[in-house]
Amino acid sequence: MVIESPQETADRVRAVLGDLDLVLPDIDALYRDLHANPELSGAEARTATVIADRYAAAGLAVTPAVGGHGVIGVLANGAGPVVAVRADFDALPIAEDTGLPYASTAIATRADGTMVPVMHACGHDLHTASLVGAARLLAERREAWSGTLVLIAQPAEESMQGAKAMLADGLFRADGRFPRPDVVLAQHCAVTRAGMVHHRPGIAYSACRNFRITIHGNGAHGAAPHWSVDPVVLAAQTVVMLQTVVSREVDPDEMTVLTVGSVHAGSRPNIIPAEAVLEVTLRGTSEDVMDQLQAAMERIVRGVAAAGRAPRSPDIELIEQTLPVRNDADVTARVRAVHAELFPAEDMVDLPWPNKGSEDFAYFGEPGDGRYYPGPAIPVSMWFYGSTAATLWDAASGDLRERIARMPGQHTPYYAPDRLPTLRRGIETIVGAALAFLPVPAP
Repeated sequence: MVIESPQETADRVRAVLGDLDLVLPDIDALYRDLHANPELSGAEARTATVIADRYAAAGLAVTPAVGGHGVIGVLANGAGPVVAVRADFDALPIAEDTGLPYASTAIATRADGTMVPVMHACGHDLHTASLVGAARLLAERREAWSGTLVLIAQPAEESMQGAKAMLADGLFRADGRFPRPDVVLAQHCAVTRAGMVHHRPGIAYSACRNFRITIHGNGAHGAAPHWSVDPVVLAAQTVVMLQTVVSREVDPDEMTVLTVGSVHAGSRPNIIPAEAVLEVTLRGTSEDVMDQLQAAMERIVRGVAAAGRAPRSPDIELIEQTLPVRNDADVTARVRAVHAELFPAEDMVDLPWPNKGSEDFAYFGEPGDGRYYPGPAIPVSMWFYGSTAATLWDAASGDLRERIARMPGQHTPYYAPDRLPTLRRGIETIVGAALAFLPVPAP
């Protein structure tokens, strides 16, 4: 294999991207279609069909229904490494309020029968459209590279189930169902200026554990509270006490979060209910810290209930979980070096801190000890790319963190990426990263 410099790789990337302006309108149409037709985690049947059709049209070997609605596209192009690129495609239960002409008006029915609005508020539609665009260009310019591309379109990222489900369905199994990658790459949009690209070796995303806590009481008439054990009062005391965990129990140098994001109890002002339900998210950068947070949370939840005469101990259910995303230092440096050759220096802004968000992409790079896939761990790297209009970003003041805080954020009804510049950069970054590992064809 010819060992290239980043400059030489960048020259090949530019050759593959030569038709990007011709492809971009079609990818923009795909993005707008995905945005207007979002689907919740685990229910992405339409989206999966659209992706499979696009993969097939690009000449990939397509396998649908991997780990649910996952879609795998394989493009074999001679001898060489196997490079996997992953994008996710599920949406969120949020009512869109962007005013865009292609804004979502979708309503979905959850498994519990409740109706919710649905919106692509995290950019998974951007990720998927960019992956399809990159696949099309790489398929059309096979003379520029050698090896095998495995394009992973993953469902159910928001519920932290999709990656584990695809792995459990044999994604990296050694039996040859799919080529086992030498490296797995991914990207996630950010609310920085469109065009910016961010890298970070080591921990890029936090671990996450989400819990549902049911506090039991004794119901009574609101006018006779002395006949009750009021779970609303216990829930309120629990929420206040939980706020001391991060501030009083965890080393201040650790990046940790404990948030009570959902509180539900009762149906009428004059009815003291029999139970209250809290939903809590924990974030941290190591499993040791996550264990510390969880132990403190459980101690407080049970202690408040016992002190308040609860008839039985609360139920504490771990409903969702993912590990920290650990970017391989060598893989990240290689990707960054090619991106630095492709993009202006002012667009290359490395992240100085781990993201407090979480990503189930982490499972693709975990050690292969039988939990997720056999064999040694596969090195992974996820980078970030901006999606905010330059005019909005440039009008804000402050450093990187302060400007990010002032932008219309992800997981809100107002997230509206600057489409074309973001799609362009998303395609460019994928092609650049893939060719950093897919070599020049042998003569």
